[in-house]
Amino acid sequence: MQVLRKSRTLSYLALSLALISGPLFAKGAPEPHNLSQAEVRVKIKDTFEHNLYSLPPRVQGHYGIRMYRMTGENKYANASLIDLITISDRLSFYACSSDDKEFIRSQSLNELNKLKDMPGQRAQARYKATTPYPDFMFYADILLRYASRVDEFGFEGPCHDKIIAALKAKDLAPALTDKKMIKAWAAQLINYAYWAEQLGVGNYVAQYKKAFIKAYPDNKDKKLSKNQYRNKIYGMTHFIFAASNYYQYPVDAKEFKWILDYFDKNIDRILKDATEDIVTEVGISFLLAGQPDHRVVGITQEFVTKAFSPKHQMIPSPAGQRILSSGEHRNVLAMMLLDWPEKMHPGPYFYNIPSTRADIPMMVKRKKDAP
Repeated sequence: MQVLRKSRTLSYLALSLALISGPLFAKGAPEPHNLSQAEVRVKIKDTFEHNLYSLPPRVQGHYGIRMYRMTGENKYANASLIDLITISDRLSFYACSSDDKEFIRSQSLNELNKLKDMPGQRAQARYKATTPYPDFMFYADILLRYASRVDEFGFEGPCHDKIIAALKAKDLAPALTDKKMIKAWAAQLINYAYWAEQLGVGNYVAQYKKAFIKAYPDNKDKKLSKNQYRNKIYGMTHFIFAASNYYQYPVDAKEFKWILDYFDKNIDRILKDATEDIVTEVGISFLLAGQPDHRVVGITQEFVTKAFSPKHQMIPSPAGQRILSSGEHRNVLAMMLLDWPEKMHPGPYFYNIPSTRADIPMMVKRKKDAP
C-alpha cells in the first residue's frame, strides 16, 4: 500500500512538472533553436509574404510600408497602396464635416464608446482618461492620424483646408499633457504631437516631452507596475520613431540621448519586463540614431532571435499563439531589427512608381512639394 501511494505521489509530481512546463507558462521560455539572425528573418518573411493577402487591409498596409522603407523595392508599394486607399476613404467621410459641431460631437461619442466597450484594464484606463476631453479622439486619432498618413505619401486628402483649419483651431495641449492620459497611452500621444508638427497645425512636442518626463521620472521606476513600465518604454521608443517619420529618416542621437542612455542603463529590466515588440523597438531606436554597433542592438537582436518559434515560423504572441494579423507588428519589426539597411527609403510615393500610378485613389491630390 505504501509503495502504491509513493507511486501515485511520483505520478502526480510528474504531472505537475509537465503542466508547469506547458503552454500556460510558455512566456519567457521560447523554443530552443540554433537558427541565425539571418535565418530567422528569412523564415518570418516567408511566413508573412506567403499569407500576406489573407491579412486585413490595414495589416497588409502596415507590412508593405515598413518593408518598402527598409528595402525600396517597388513590389511593396502595392501593399502600401492598400493603406492609402483605406485611409483616404475614411478621411473622406470625416474631413468634409470637420467644421460641423454636431458631427464632431456624435463621432467623438462613437470613439469614446468604442473604448468603453473594449475589454481589459488598459482600454478602460484609456476611456476614463479621455472622458474629460470628449472630442480629443476625433481631432487626434481620426483627423491627425489619417491626414498625416496621406501626407506621408505626398498627397493631400479631401477637404484638406477644412482639416487644417479645424486642427489649428483646436488646442490639444491640455489632453496631451494630462498625466492620466500619458499613463494610459504614452506612445499614441507622442505620435499625435509629431503629426501635428508634420501638418503645421500645432507645436506640442516640447510640451509633451516635459509632461512625459514629469509623469515618468526615472527615480520612480521601482514603483511602476510591469504594465506601466512597458507604457513608459513604449512611449520613449515612439519619440524616436515619430521623429523619424516612421523609418523614413535618421534621427539626431544627441537630441534623444536622454532616451538612448536610459535604454542602455536599464536594458536588463527592459528584457525582463517588456514584450518582444517593445524590446525590438528599443533596438531599432539605436539604429535610427545611427548607432548600429551599440551593445543594446546586439542584445536585442539576440533576444528577438531566441523568441522565434520554429513550430510557428514566427515570433508568437505573449500567450504563445500564432496569429498572423495581430502578430504582424511584432514580426515585421523583428525583421527590421535583424537586417537594418544602410539607408532608409522615404515614401512610397505612388506617382513615381509605374505599378501604382494608375490606381491612386481619386479623392487625393498630389502636394505641390511632393517628391
